[in-house]
Amino acid sequence: MEYKILPVGDSALTIVFGNEIDPETSRIVRIARNYLTNQNIEGVNEYVQTYATLMVHYDPVTVGYDELAAGIDAALARMDLTSDHMKKHTIVIPVCYGGEFGPDLPTVCEHAGLSAEEVIRRHSAVDYLIYMLGFMPGFVYLGGMDRSISTPRLRNPRERLEAGSVGIAADQTGIYPLVSPGGWQIIGRTPLKLYDHDREKPILYEAGEYIRFVPITEAEYAAIRKQVENGTYEYQWIREG
Repeated sequence: MEYKILPVGDSALTIVFGNEIDPETSRIVRIARNYLTNQNIEGVNEYVQTYATLMVHYDPVTVGYDELAAGIDAALARMDLTSDHMKKHTIVIPVCYGGEFGPDLPTVCEHAGLSAEEVIRRHSAVDYLIYMLGFMPGFVYLGGMDRSISTPRLRNPRERLEAGSVGIAADQTGIYPLVSPGGWQIIGRTPLKLYDHDREKPILYEAGEYIRFVPITEAEYAAIRKQVENGTYEYQWIREG
């Protein structure tokens, strides 16, 4: 296993495991995150997983860069890449496609040369690996989208996208968990509350897990939204192994 440890300012460092977006690199980053977390290294405040790197935030008063880098290097030398016992966890995300919830679905259809039904089928036919979270709490960067429905970002980003908006930007798809500006092509919306600071686990998922989109009708959207708001909705997980 090859990697580089590099400084990032005066209170963080990054461990670079590669320069490509692929499931194997993501797997190594996830193993390293879990392994180093269990080492309880003094002075470390947080590990943040990205596509091919692991950011380590630390308290420079407690530990210096050189000492921390040496400790991490020694720990990684003992890490077993075959020790990844994480089972596939997939959260089901219901999505109402098109209409007022997906104003850019026609654009995606025109760009791909496909019907709305076929775009929806292809978008919801994949279990998407969560490579990383970023941009805002709960925003997911997903891998595995069918490239036949890839569509460029909007030339002029919208000033407001509703929470739960599901979009496409080039070869990626993702979800806006909060009201936000955004430039992705919005093809649908989920009624689920993906981020809730009052919830015991504010963000429903984490890097290394999977998302499965399931098409729903407007009536089903309204019913699920009501259950989410009154706290009776049961989030659905598929746990394999």
